[in-house]
Amino acid sequence: MTINGYTARHRAMLQAIADGRGELVCGRTPSLSVDGLWCDFTATVELFSGGLFRPARQAAAGASAPAVLTTSGVRVLRSFAAA
Repeated sequence: MTINGYTARHRAMLQAIADGRGELVCGRTPSLSVDGLWCDFTATVELFSGGLFRPARQAAAGASAPAVLTTSGVRVLRSFAAA
């Protein structure tokens, strides 16, 4: 099942970020880990490029920062709960 083109995998990643468990490695292409495990690269790029999450603070390329949801990310996550 998809909601607005996003799958259960996307939902789980967004929920983990909302729960404060996501860590973003900044760079040209972002990498996301949750609980120390790397997330699906394609899904990470889709969510990041879609503006659904961002680093909590500025970080140099290759450095990590906590991931936080954007307003759009919160909206998409809520749409899963409403479905």
